[in-house]
Amino acid sequence: MNRYHRGKRNHLSHIVLFCAASVAGPAMGGEKPPLAPDQPPALTIPSRVSAVVEFGLPAVASAIERDIPKRLATIDERIGCVNRRVLVFRIRANCDVDGFVDRGQMSLSGRGDRVVGSVPIFGAIEGQGANRFTARIHGDAEGRAMVEVESRPKLTRDWSVDLNFSDSFHWTEPPILHVLGRDIALTKYAEPGIRKQLGRIRQHAQEAVRRLDLHDKAAKAWEQAFQPLQISLAPPIWLQITPASAAFAGVHANAKNLSGSLELTGTAQTLVGQTPSAVTPTPLPPLGSDISQPGTFDILLPVRVSYDTLRDKIMQAVAASQAAPIVKEMQIYPSSGKLVIGARLAKPGDTDAAAGEWVYLSAALNVDAGQQSIRLSNLAVDSSLPEGSEAAQLQNQVFDQLKQIPDIGYGVAYQNLLNAANERLNRPLKNGFRMEGNLSSANLDSIQLLADGVSIALRVSGDLKILYGL
Repeated sequence: MNRYHRGKRNHLSHIVLFCAASVAGPAMGGEKPPLAPDQPPALTIPSRVSAVVEFGLPAVASAIERDIPKRLATIDERIGCVNRRVLVFRIRANCDVDGFVDRGQMSLSGRGDRVVGSVPIFGAIEGQGANRFTARIHGDAEGRAMVEVESRPKLTRDWSVDLNFSDSFHWTEPPILHVLGRDIALTKYAEPGIRKQLGRIRQHAQEAVRRLDLHDKAAKAWEQAFQPLQISLAPPIWLQITPASAAFAGVHANAKNLSGSLELTGTAQTLVGQTPSAVTPTPLPPLGSDISQPGTFDILLPVRVSYDTLRDKIMQAVAASQAAPIVKEMQIYPSSGKLVIGARLAKPGDTDAAAGEWVYLSAALNVDAGQQSIRLSNLAVDSSLPEGSEAAQLQNQVFDQLKQIPDIGYGVAYQNLLNAANERLNRPLKNGFRMEGNLSSANLDSIQLLADGVSIALRVSGDLKILYGL
């Protein structure tokens, strides 16, 4: 190659280098990690839903009373009312005894796993001589008794309620007929009719409870559990419960209500940003084994913290540190499970908008669910920068300051999401059902660095009931 061609080649090389430098902009202090976010996980967790069917005890009592007459017994007996010796004669006389036994209003109330009831009873009896020779013999009496009923209800395998009644009564004022100085106890004449009616009360009480049709209401509660529920509007979050089995959790009673509890066991899936597909309910499964109490309800609530929020919080902390003059710009993004912090660093007095070099640090995120905060950990610097270079010195200065950044709280976002979920979990449903839920305690399940921000999946526990009250 001659001198002319060598000179021309060198001149072209200088032009190419100049153009390349003009297009490249600020120099890169190290290789930029690629953008590689985590894939959104399936937020599915085993969970339990309590389905509680309530029966108003006053309504049960009214149903029983409709079939039980007010008059429990009618007395029409002839008894020997006189048997005494006068001088040398033995005088015997019969009396006709007429009377009745009426009941008062029935009351039912609950105490734990028992239903207790009471019925007041009042009776009046009159005795009269049975012929014209004894017509002057007359006596009357009144009596009061209290019937006490106790039941330990149980749900049988065919979904019917067995009340298991036991009853007894005692006289507070037993009826006694006073005739010619003789006291005649009349309880044995009144009690057969009373006991016969108590048997009717037991029978009609059982029939009244069976007419409540617990199986049908449990099947409807099962269908309600399949319906998707939007628990948050911004961001849009849906809860999809898929029950798989049902077990009996006992019959409970309070002052006014008798309730049968079922535990529906299945999965609770949380979906972000999309409406769940319609789910066709499966038939109500056979009733499983009894359990002592319904379990707690668990779901995964994803708290989102955007990368812009993290960048602003970190920049605020850096602005109050000694590294503030050299940090001109910052980027936050995910890369293969790590958080990348990119910073454009320049000398303190350099005001050129394009000045400085980009350096990259990586960090992991630790979540304190109790304190509702995020902490940077395992900070690492780009080791490709020449040791002792200006970029490396600036990078180390920023690195030292980032290690001192305080925890970044997400409590407001979590509380807003929790309040929205609790509000949506308390609402009426179809066909006379309603839902009552309360979520409280939270523990960390997982953390993902997604494309649009950090997702903190919290396992939140509480109670969720599907209720039907008559």
